[in-house]
Parts: sequence; C-alpha cells; structure tokens
Amino acid sequence: MIAYIALFSSALVAATILPMQSEAVLVGLLAADTHPASALIMVATVGNVLGSVINWFLGRYLLRFKESRWFPSSEHQLNRAQNWYRRYGRWSLLGSWLPVVGDPLTVVAGLMREPLMPFLLLVTIAKGTRYLVLAALTFAWL
Repeated sequence: MIAYIALFSSALVAATILPMQSEAVLVGLLAADTHPASALIMVATVGNVLGSVINWFLGRYLLRFKESRWFPSSEHQLNRAQNWYRRYGRWSLLGSWLPVVGDPLTVVAGLMREPLMPFLLLVTIAKGTRYLVLAALTFAWL
C-alpha cells in the first residue's frame, strides 16, 4: 500500500509546476516486481492526471490576479501562451506528458477555459500512454 501511495503522490506532484520525477518511482517499482504492473500504471496515471487537473483549476482562476505584482508571468508571456493555445487548441493537450512544456500547457488550458471533460480525456490518453510506454521499455530492458 505504501508503494501505491508513494507512486500516486510522486505522479501528482510531478504533474504540477513543482519539480518531481514520477517515472523513476514507477520504473523502480516495476523493476522490483512486487506489484502488478497494471495497478502501478493505473495509480501513476490517476495521480498524474489529478495533478494536471490542479493545474487546470489554477489556470482557470489565475487570471483574476493578473494585475497583482506576484502574478507569475508578464502580459507578453500570457498573450503568447494564449495565442499558442488558440492556434493549436485542445489537441495540444496530447503533449501534456512532455517535459518542460506539458505542465504549463495544462495551466494554459485552464486559462483558456477548456471544458473539463475534453481536458480529462486528452490528458488521460497522453499521460496513460506515457506510462504504458515507460513500462514496456522497462520490461524490455529487464
């Protein structure tokens, strides 16, 4: 049970703007071969998607503070991110698994008022596929 909680927590935090590596935790647990791979992939995916939903909520409610001194981006950066999302749209969420750009992308989706259900579907596909591929590579390597 502790392994699942650790994996869920690392996946959740990894999906937010905080630095964390859920992949290393998943690979370690897969290599240990003490838990079913399908359960580990499911837990990692759910945690990571939930972290992205937190980002979506942050984006959704962040704009009301854009005039504050502490706001995390300049007007130019905000406009650039919004224009990028308008150009590529919700399908860009399939890149939410990518390092560096994936987590901010989920915040921008919230800023752009992306409806929650399409957001959940696309982010779950992206992040679940990443963990499936990682598991397959881990088993191929072992």
